[in-house]
Amino acid sequence: MRAVLSVVVSLLLSMNMATAEPSGTFRHAHTLGFGSLSSLDPISKGRVLQITEKIMNRLVRPGLDGKPQPDLATEWSVTDDAMYWTFKLRQDVRFHDGSAFDADDVVYTFDRILDPEMDSPVRSVISMIKGVEALDPMTVRLTLKHGYADLPLQLMDARLRIIPEGSGDTIGQTGIGTGPFKVQKFDADGITYLTANTDYWEGPPKLDMIEVIGIPDAQARLTAFLSGQLDMERGIDPSLRRVLQNSGDYNVQDIPTGNWIGMVFRTDVAPYDDVRVRRAIRLAVDRADLLKLAVGGNGIVSCDTPVGPNDQYRADLDCPQDIEKARALLAEAGYPDGLEIEVNIATLEPSWPSMAVALQEQLAPAGIRVKIVKVANDGYWSQVWMQKDAVGTAWGERPADQALNEIFRSTAKWNESYFKDPTFDAMLDIASQELDFYKRRALYQGAQEYLFENSGTLIPYHITQLVGLSPRVHDLDAVKNDAVRWHLVRIED
Repeated sequence: MRAVLSVVVSLLLSMNMATAEPSGTFRHAHTLGFGSLSSLDPISKGRVLQITEKIMNRLVRPGLDGKPQPDLATEWSVTDDAMYWTFKLRQDVRFHDGSAFDADDVVYTFDRILDPEMDSPVRSVISMIKGVEALDPMTVRLTLKHGYADLPLQLMDARLRIIPEGSGDTIGQTGIGTGPFKVQKFDADGITYLTANTDYWEGPPKLDMIEVIGIPDAQARLTAFLSGQLDMERGIDPSLRRVLQNSGDYNVQDIPTGNWIGMVFRTDVAPYDDVRVRRAIRLAVDRADLLKLAVGGNGIVSCDTPVGPNDQYRADLDCPQDIEKARALLAEAGYPDGLEIEVNIATLEPSWPSMAVALQEQLAPAGIRVKIVKVANDGYWSQVWMQKDAVGTAWGERPADQALNEIFRSTAKWNESYFKDPTFDAMLDIASQELDFYKRRALYQGAQEYLFENSGTLIPYHITQLVGLSPRVHDLDAVKNDAVRWHLVRIED
């Protein structure tokens, strides 16, 4: 009898939890890195990912294991030549404005991204798509230019959010999507208010509201978190881990990621237009030491590949510091007495200043004198990044093909180092069209080896991200940002 009663009580409790009204407000920050260009348009340069991830869905999303999982698409199939992909869509889903989601919205979203006039950075992610058509109201077919076996990996991109048909001119301000939260007020400079979408297809969110607050400076964000003004801060300095854990007032999550922080040098301007100078700079770096100095050892050394440590195509490279070879390369390039360079950094990313100081010390023995230029946070991504010759950079995790194409392909909009190399482009084309997994992996690894010899980007490590949480936060998945199931997050005071 007691066992039966226990089951009944459990069922009643689960029913109450399932029907409970959303409650509580969750507060966190975004960096305001795009300044006045900030937007809710998921494919714009100024998209605020910390907002769009909560208000919009993709066809395919990363599961907790990082692998492709159904989102607005419930299933997909592909022809043997990997050229035709068919996606079945989720029934009875509505946008925040009450309109029904269907195949026309998917066609519109993808056509908009692929439109050259939109000039969207995310266009390169799905450049293999030739056309998108609605087979019926709940089925779409993607026709590719060539066989591509990893399409679901690409469709997990955090910017490939589905928007209502015809909403392109207004989506940047309205943010209408199908996600668990909807926009009450968008204010990139101040506080953006998101309210629970109680009609969300996965069930009503547990939270009543999320406040996303624009705070450009890393130290200011940390101060706001420690003072209780924020419930979460991603990218906590490792030196604070023990303090936070011992205080009992905070929780800390360790999230292994393919995110990376680095320095990028424009290969189209002197002295970085000489591959010997680029190689000399990267040879003079002690990456393991830099990892300790910049982020307390919380990460995995990378030999200048953007491909994450857990990616199936990651190349196993070795990149020890070699001061003598660096000096020899500089001499060959016409700098026998070394050279002076300027590196522009802000405090948007908390590890940039310490990384710059560490580089200043590490490069000195090779004759490379680093002048650190501190620039404003506001508008950093629009006025400094891709504008100055050497800058701090930061990228979120991406599948191998996407990372290599989006960051280094000659025609990529966000080719931040202006790396124009037809040989490398051809290597990516051949790899993406190879349908045999093992051959494809070898080709992608070869492309990473080529980058290590020729690129202008220093990628010293991939980050194990520390996420600080207030103790009132519950059920926030310990995964990378764009895989969090936001409708499950709870607040308990």
